[in-house]
Amino acid sequence: MNAVGIRQVAEHAGVSPGTVSNVLNRPEKVSASTRARVEASIRELGFVRHGSASTLRAGHSKTVGLSVIDIGNPFFTDVTAGVEDVASDRGYAVILSNSAGSRSKEERNLLVLAEQRVRGVLITPSDEDPEPLDRLRERGINVVLVDHPAHRADQCSVAVNDVTGGQTAVAHLLSGGAARLAYVTGPLSIRQCLDRRTGAERALRGRPLRVLEMPAMTPRAGQQAAEKLLSEGDPPDAVFCANDLLALGMLRGLLHAGVRVPDDVALIGYDDIDFAAASAVSLTSIRQPTYQLGRVATELLLDECDNPGTHAHQQIMFQPELVVRESTR
Repeated sequence: MNAVGIRQVAEHAGVSPGTVSNVLNRPEKVSASTRARVEASIRELGFVRHGSASTLRAGHSKTVGLSVIDIGNPFFTDVTAGVEDVASDRGYAVILSNSAGSRSKEERNLLVLAEQRVRGVLITPSDEDPEPLDRLRERGINVVLVDHPAHRADQCSVAVNDVTGGQTAVAHLLSGGAARLAYVTGPLSIRQCLDRRTGAERALRGRPLRVLEMPAMTPRAGQQAAEKLLSEGDPPDAVFCANDLLALGMLRGLLHAGVRVPDDVALIGYDDIDFAAASAVSLTSIRQPTYQLGRVATELLLDECDNPGTHAHQQIMFQPELVVRESTR
């Protein structure tokens, strides 16, 4: 049986081959009714586009790459949903990769994305070195930073003000009477962790802050941090965790040791993932607009890809929001 081609789809839908091509490659240029008719013909006839041929003609594929630092964190699940919704509406597929915070793994993943001729890359970088991203740009691949501010005018980025977030979290703990504060964080080489500590210190205005740096930002690491803090001579009466996964593990460790939350120790997390409201003691957290981060970043990337002559680079900074629940006074 011969494969169905664009001409057969066009005849079946009553449109020109050029219109079918636009539906496949530039769907935003076709009216909704015409697009629906062409898509119905594609389904009915069983048409499958020859991806490699169209990639060779265009020099790129109908894919975008997304590189995150922790695929197990629900924060990135929500970001990915925003990316995928916009990409899908524009006729793109998303290739997801996970660096796990490793620079070498991230570089290998970016090389694979370049070999797949992705149209562009959305990335939460593992560190501050711009060299891997510069190499992508040299290949003609556009890059947008996600949950990471850009430090150059010719780079699009979408981020959340983590310094403000850290300051808001600790100011809330202080308003409840906290006197001995601890900040439990992942590696401070991660920009978000460092910025949240900076904000916490800003709120304290010179008062001491116990900083406990863990190798991972997981519930297990949070529980281990709780055990360590409680083993010390003068444990804190308030803990700020750099993300909700750490905070949920911290909560488990505190409750397991018979510590009352918030009566003995107040606790606040960061991200406001779905599990935060459903924990044994509902978790106060700093909310980030995770889905919007993904949507806006993808819109910026595809605008830069489609309109290189008129695209204006933007560095968008969202503001975090305090969500108060049972774990703080």
